Amino acid sequence: MGSVGSLGFLASLAVAAVLLAAALAKLRAPSATREGLVTFGIRGTAAGATAIAVPVLELALATGLVAGLRAAAYAGAGLFILFAAALARALARELRGAPCGCFGARSRVGPAALAKALVLAATLAVLPSLPDSTLGGEGWLGLGLGVALLAIAGLAVVLLALAREVGELRLRLGPAGALEIEGEGPELGMRSWLIDGFDRGPEARLALAVFSSEGCPVCSSLEPAVDFLARDPFLAVRVFDEHRDANAWQALAVPGSPYAVALALDGTVLAKGTFNNLAQLESVLGTAERRERETSVG
Repeated sequence: MGSVGSLGFLASLAVAAVLLAAALAKLRAPSATREGLVTFGIRGTAAGATAIAVPVLELALATGLVAGLRAAAYAGAGLFILFAAALARALARELRGAPCGCFGARSRVGPAALAKALVLAATLAVLPSLPDSTLGGEGWLGLGLGVALLAIAGLAVVLLALAREVGELRLRLGPAGALEIEGEGPELGMRSWLIDGFDRGPEARLALAVFSSEGCPVCSSLEPAVDFLARDPFLAVRVFDEHRDANAWQALAVPGSPYAVALALDGTVLAKGTFNNLAQLESVLGTAERRERETSVG
């Protein structure tokens, strides 16, 4: 893709450095990488294999770029388009702030991560067409302008996509809080035997019972959100299936799925409600924490 000192070679070297940094960050923190994969619905053995395969692929692509292989540039563009699609899907599921493992343990799902993936995909796609001539003053100016235009285009795409997604979610989901209806579900303040079935860690402060149905598409789409909350050491989470845990459904008079009930560690029902996204599920926990504080103060 160009001789040493050419525009194509220098751009390839810069992108290769980014790929190398991303790969090393993933290899240094394998547990964080696997945690990030859970956000995208990859679990178990598949997560372990993917946590190794992705950084190895990034290292191979970086090597190919330095060697001047056009195929490496096009393959890298395809890879980052897949990354961008996964990030966009996570944002649509309201998983903003969840770990993504993109550049190590601190990487989080968000517009910035999506913009980076889009800019890298666009840059890799145009690498093979960059000129081979040695850079002069005008060459550097053109390079800077090209990078700026790519960044602006990527951010524009991200903003338009997010604006559309937010609008659709607001129309579809309505209020941000979970739907807590008096007389529906368990009575607030009652004590439930369900608390005995939770696997509570030493730091757990609350328990969250999530009621789900196997044939419920909304329930399936919310599995990453529930998995995300289950990683909180201060929270004990258990999912109750409509058929396998019919007794639990009947005991708490669950009206349908997805439904959530927040419990104190003694089994007291603190909050409840139907939810359709992570924000609404977190609102159940927020209400439970507030009511628990009010009870302790009183």
